[in-house]
Amino acid sequence: MTTALIYLLVMLLVAAVVFLLASLVFGRGEELAPLAPESSPTRLPTDDITSADIGDVRFQVVVRGYKMSEVDWVMSRLGTEIDLLRARVAELEAERAGSEVRRE
Repeated sequence: MTTALIYLLVMLLVAAVVFLLASLVFGRGEELAPLAPESSPTRLPTDDITSADIGDVRFQVVVRGYKMSEVDWVMSRLGTEIDLLRARVAELEAERAGSEVRRE
């Protein structure tokens, strides 16, 4: 009788541990609304990207890492922003050099 009671307690303990692990892994049962096809939770502002914006970027996690299309999109946006900033810097440096030549 004592052995059966010990087996029952061990089974209950194992069941409780399995339940807790499953709860941690699978959550409490809430579900987010599904995203529309070809949409992404990754967001960047349309203009004037800052370092804080880059720090806030989050990508969807898929089976083998991050969703490649989202990473490609962010990299493309950052490349475009860098190109625009470099063009603006070159423009301002040309204006500055032109104004210095006129002063002399």
